[in-house]
Amino acid sequence: MKTLTLLSIAAFACIQLNAQTPDSSQFYFKKGTDEASAKRYLIAGKYFDMAINFNSKFTEAYIENGKANLEMRKVDAALVNFTKANQLQPSNPVAIKELSLLYFNNRQFAKAIDMAQQCKDCAASDRIIAMSYYQTEDYGKAVPGLQKALAKNPADAEVSYTLARTYLELEEEKNAIPYYQKAVQLDSTKNVWMYELALMYYNMDQYADAVKYFAKASNAGYPKSNDFYENCGFAYLYSRDIENGMTNLSIVLSRKPNNSTLLTDIAQAMYQAKRYDDALVYYQKLIELNAKDSKALYMAGITFQKKGEKEKGQALCDQAIAMDPSLAEKRQKKGEQFGL
Repeated sequence: MKTLTLLSIAAFACIQLNAQTPDSSQFYFKKGTDEASAKRYLIAGKYFDMAINFNSKFTEAYIENGKANLEMRKVDAALVNFTKANQLQPSNPVAIKELSLLYFNNRQFAKAIDMAQQCKDCAASDRIIAMSYYQTEDYGKAVPGLQKALAKNPADAEVSYTLARTYLELEEEKNAIPYYQKAVQLDSTKNVWMYELALMYYNMDQYADAVKYFAKASNAGYPKSNDFYENCGFAYLYSRDIENGMTNLSIVLSRKPNNSTLLTDIAQAMYQAKRYDDALVYYQKLIELNAKDSKALYMAGITFQKKGEKEKGQALCDQAIAMDPSLAEKRQKKGEQFGL
């Protein structure tokens, strides 16, 4: 009788425990949601954990716990909770939405695409998919997706910039420019975008536009490296603004006074601008640095001839050809391209 009584008590206790578990999980879940509403997320998270301990298949508890984790910037914990919710309810829209964002922000782009494709009603799904295709270098798929995302939100500067970069990767510079322009118009703080647009204009020989965006990048705080001063300086020179061009290039020359490439480029720019006296100054510096620089000597000769000093220029060209016979071929060229 004693043994039977003990067994009956144990069975009754198990029944009571099982009966209380759902009530307990709901009790702690409610306390968790109350704390989350009061923005006490740390306490809320502990209550959600207790609710899950009582019911390991409590999908809503995992979701609310994940939201509390995000508020506390506990990204890894949030990912665990939303993943568990997705495992329990693969079609749960909240879990799918949060996972697509988490995967994207954590650069798990293949997973982000998979989740976003399941989230047909999510406002950000097109954006996540398109941006992820760009990040995985699938540019052909990125273009239509980015265009669709931009049509939904024309004020999205990052999407506009990404579309510009995508066209650039596809070597469609002309298509890239309008989206670069739109991006920097939408976000005037992105000095890197402005600098990239300036470089694009520079490479397309649109120097006045390049100067404009170099100035915008500078005003927006882009760092003044040697590359910046050099690119900006030559953009000014090629747009025939010699004063501003040399103001920028002089800074680089003061830092790299014997850089033959820089001196050659400046001399050539001056030559093309028909500033022959200025060009000769830099060809002379090149010759002083290297008396065997036959190309600089040859161009100095050409420049003297452009000034009308034919005999002096011809003598220098002959001297250069004696050093490098291949330069004789240049004599057959005509017009402004005569020279190197």
